[in-house]
Amino acid sequence: MKPVNNIVIVGGGTAGWLTAGVIAARHRGRQPHGFSVTLIESPNVPIIGVGEGTWPTLRTTLRTIGVSETDFFRQCDAAFKQGARFNRWTTGAVDDGYYHPLMLPHGFARLNLVPHWLLDASGSFCDAVTPQGRLCDEGLAPKTIATPEYEGPANYAYHLDAGKFSSFLQAHCCDTLGVRHVLADVTDVRMADNGDVAAVDTAQAGMIEGDLFIDCTGFKALLIDGAMKVPFRSLTDTLFCDTALAVQVPHDDPTDPVACHTISTAQTAGWIWDIGLPTRRGVGHVFSSSHISADEAERELRAYIGPKADGLTVRRIPIRSGHRETFWKNNVVAVGLAAGFLEPLEASAIVLIELSAKMIAEQMPACREVMDVVARRYNETSHYRWGRIVDFLKLHYSLTRRTDSDFWRDNQRPETIPDRLRDLMELWRYQSPWLHDEFDRAEEVFPAASYQYVLYGMGHRTAALPGAHDAEAELARRAWRDNKAQTARMMSALPRHRDLLNKIAEHGMQPI
Repeated sequence: MKPVNNIVIVGGGTAGWLTAGVIAARHRGRQPHGFSVTLIESPNVPIIGVGEGTWPTLRTTLRTIGVSETDFFRQCDAAFKQGARFNRWTTGAVDDGYYHPLMLPHGFARLNLVPHWLLDASGSFCDAVTPQGRLCDEGLAPKTIATPEYEGPANYAYHLDAGKFSSFLQAHCCDTLGVRHVLADVTDVRMADNGDVAAVDTAQAGMIEGDLFIDCTGFKALLIDGAMKVPFRSLTDTLFCDTALAVQVPHDDPTDPVACHTISTAQTAGWIWDIGLPTRRGVGHVFSSSHISADEAERELRAYIGPKADGLTVRRIPIRSGHRETFWKNNVVAVGLAAGFLEPLEASAIVLIELSAKMIAEQMPACREVMDVVARRYNETSHYRWGRIVDFLKLHYSLTRRTDSDFWRDNQRPETIPDRLRDLMELWRYQSPWLHDEFDRAEEVFPAASYQYVLYGMGHRTAALPGAHDAEAELARRAWRDNKAQTARMMSALPRHRDLLNKIAEHGMQPI
């Protein structure tokens, strides 16, 4: 038996350091017995550094690896995220907008409120079932300074400075979790007779051997592509956006309000993200170069920002929409951009890193003899997750009623919609998304509630069957009342987002 003890991660950034932290924390008790995590990072390759939106899963991840939430906020220029607002996605009108909040609909575990809401459908679905859209409208935080770290009455994720986040994770991994950090450029990959990677040669640190190699080298995909020759599966026939323009916009005043949600505003041939941090906003335009030129896209971006865009430098980032045909081959696993990338419409990049790292850590093969079994399970789960994210992203486009440009018209063509999503959309003409639609798998990344928020936020109407849900009518009425009461309580009790961020910086949160 050849035990798997030496884990070598090639590449840093968020993917590398988050993966290192999750694995090292999970197997910390094995370190005195020979288990090690080594991260090799080139001193000459900058990180992409624009993944600034996260999911609530990051709270659990940071807590699990032993990070103080107060330190995280202070060192990563972090802010709270309570969901996303999508503007001009349905009709393109100025007042066209809806929320995808992070809180589940009231009573979601026992009752599907959609059929009852459809009988009336007055007001937005989001406001009818959760307080979170109202909290975002009013710029309120999801918790108070007295709430312990990682807890809160409203579900939340984070906005963060990706560059600072990588440095923060690096310090925690090396100082607390025992990760070995090697600053070196990989010059060659040595292969074993069985097709595994045996070692990597580096210019500054010589040869580094390993039992399991994790490729976090970004789009370069040094190991999964360069050594393992795993093909890339393009998804540009479904998701057209292939370029991003990113810019950092400073606040006019340090007391400016900070939005507690991501703002996504549809454009002629793509959309603009707007993420609020304590010291600045991260703004970017994701677009299809087949439908608009980069110069035109930049003009739209600068027009969105307004006069303060003058003098700001815009970075251009290519998007290769798709993923590897195999994520784990032999003793190499691809994580992060090396595994693939999809446009950041629903902030799926970091959560895919989290889920990948968690599964690798939890199912770490004891020896090489069982690694291929673990790899097959990992690949099956990963393919499912990536497929469901593609479905969910495409849903935003396929529901649009915009016909003002080729981009929006092309997105509605049936042949660009994945088969599974097309079947579900046909189903949802007559019954609303619910757990029976395969949203109860452990590998599910978006629950049925997420589909409900997007569908009914964008004006979809499911045929309501008269009398079909009469037995639940009183439960639904009680849920409406409870949601209104909860909304009122939270609106009166929660602080302004900026105020809470200032208090965290000055006083810190209550420790766990």
